[in-house]
Amino acid sequence: MSTLRHALVQPLAAQIRRSVLDAFPRGQSGIDYDTRVGDPGLFGPNSVTWRVHSEFPGMLAGGLCALMLQTLHPRVLAGVYEHSNFRADLVGRLRRTSAFVAGTTYAPGIEAEKLIARVRTIHSRVRGTLADGSHYAADDPELLTWVHVSEAYGFLEGCRRYCRAVPDALADRYYAESCRIAQALGAHAVPASQTQVRAYFARMQPQLRLDARAREVLEVLAAIRLPVPMPGLSGAWFLDAGAALLPAWGDRLLGHTPARRARANIAAHGLRAVAPVFRLALPDGVAQRACRRVGRAPELLQRWPQ
Repeated sequence: MSTLRHALVQPLAAQIRRSVLDAFPRGQSGIDYDTRVGDPGLFGPNSVTWRVHSEFPGMLAGGLCALMLQTLHPRVLAGVYEHSNFRADLVGRLRRTSAFVAGTTYAPGIEAEKLIARVRTIHSRVRGTLADGSHYAADDPELLTWVHVSEAYGFLEGCRRYCRAVPDALADRYYAESCRIAQALGAHAVPASQTQVRAYFARMQPQLRLDARAREVLEVLAAIRLPVPMPGLSGAWFLDAGAALLPAWGDRLLGHTPARRARANIAAHGLRAVAPVFRLALPDGVAQRACRRVGRAPELLQRWPQ
């Protein structure tokens, strides 16, 4: 980077770092990423997953896209609506989800397995009945599959749209790798390629709807404070970038207006432009620590595996 460009970019990188670490403080998860030297964890340095999940802008926008899709599934939404304090602490929920994804991706195997076991225990206690008499349980394999696929789709498309091109073969490989976590949590018949994910979404659409509960959760989501990269930008900037990742059917079911779509496209262009600065701002995250644990240079994250 030239001296002039560095002088122009560095203040923005510093602002991004402050915003991200304020929204997602480090050292609070209790996950040990550094000991057990040589342990590759559940994926390892030759995985596509390590690359996709190392891209903060794609992961945050993709995670918000996934949340929007998840609100459309009444039984998945019921678990959040009736068994969490999302109204008061939706940011905390985002942090816990982020810690789970980071830990199962980059921590040593035993740490990842502990996280999975903990979530399975939590899921076993989340169950209830909807107003129409249908039952739900957070450990229902069908619901686990919906949560996983919406997240994997969001993370992959966030990486593609904002961070780097992902060839189709590597996208298929990402879905095949990441479905291991869903299976470990109890999901069955998890889609493991782009073709399978598209077919799965097509099968699921008749079950999806935007109801009063979904609208309430989306209103809370729209009001949370997110790490926007520059002063003066709306706090909804990342949420709009997440909305830009929605498949056409998801955008339609969520009832997005032309004005909302236009705002999402503007946010998408902005995030793609500033995404490289996130790498400069965040050179010391858990992905880089995992690389050092296995004796590999963190620069490998910028290259697709062979």
